[in-house]
Amino acid sequence: MTFPFSRIAAALATAAALLLPAFAAQAQPLDGPLRIVVGYAPGGATDRVARIVADKLGPRLGVPVIVENKPGAGGRLAAQQAKATPANQNVLMIGNPAVMTVAPLVYTDVGYDPNQDFVPVSVVNDYDFALAVGAAVPVKSLATLIAWIRANPEKANYGVPATGSLPHFFGLMVGEKAQVTTQVVGYKGSAPVLTDLIGGQIPFAFDTLDVDIPQHEAGKIRILAVSGAQRSAFLPEVPTFKEAGLDLVATGWNAFFAPRSMTPAKVAQIAKAIHEVMQDPETQRRFTDSKMTPVVSTQAETAAMLKKFNAQWAPVVKKSGYQP
Repeated sequence: MTFPFSRIAAALATAAALLLPAFAAQAQPLDGPLRIVVGYAPGGATDRVARIVADKLGPRLGVPVIVENKPGAGGRLAAQQAKATPANQNVLMIGNPAVMTVAPLVYTDVGYDPNQDFVPVSVVNDYDFALAVGAAVPVKSLATLIAWIRANPEKANYGVPATGSLPHFFGLMVGEKAQVTTQVVGYKGSAPVLTDLIGGQIPFAFDTLDVDIPQHEAGKIRILAVSGAQRSAFLPEVPTFKEAGLDLVATGWNAFFAPRSMTPAKVAQIAKAIHEVMQDPETQRRFTDSKMTPVVSTQAETAAMLKKFNAQWAPVVKKSGYQP
């Protein structure tokens, strides 16, 4: 079937007219610089994530993107600052489970409501937890560690980078599932956990996988299991907890959030730009070089992930009875 040229031309003209606003909107730069507030000091994992994304985000939005570190109170100060941002300023906060899930459950007043004061924009990476033992501990599998704990309950102290952190609560999940009694030892960060694990002051520890890999590869500690649904691409020889005999799957994440004061159109514009950044091969390489798994997600997918995550972890945190 053929169409007269005039009808084809008219159809093309109509299509172009409809598409022009979309292209114009796509090319429209953001209406001013964008700040990314990070609740931790420079150099940490969350800060690295923010800077990897920021490097590519500015050119796509057509404005400077500035990473601003606001450490303190386990990331809660940054959330309070981002929440209070006036509507005429552009700001994102990079959040993690400690700030957006755990803190509101264990503090009487954190100064913000994750659901009422923020809009999910995009999750950009996730990570596994790892169970590691010191090289001198005479176990080489999760099953033998559980047997060792039962035989040595007075020595069953495990280290975590902070009490109230996800590694802390994941350790509780492991102990409950394995039906063993353990005692958590909280540290101020991952570095001292590794120091004591290597030195034999604690027999085993829970932390994020990226932290433990270098010392595992150096033979100073042994990672016995990882918490993801599948084996980690970074350590394919290490089993998951499910493979090792405990029916547990758990991961953490980093995600960007906008204050509720930001208009939906602007949030959508930034979310689209981050979505494009996370598909960039160089960005993905920088994540994997840091032993972190990049995630490409939409706003809707991010909101759904957060809902599912909170449903998994809220009962664990509440049951623990943890008080800061």
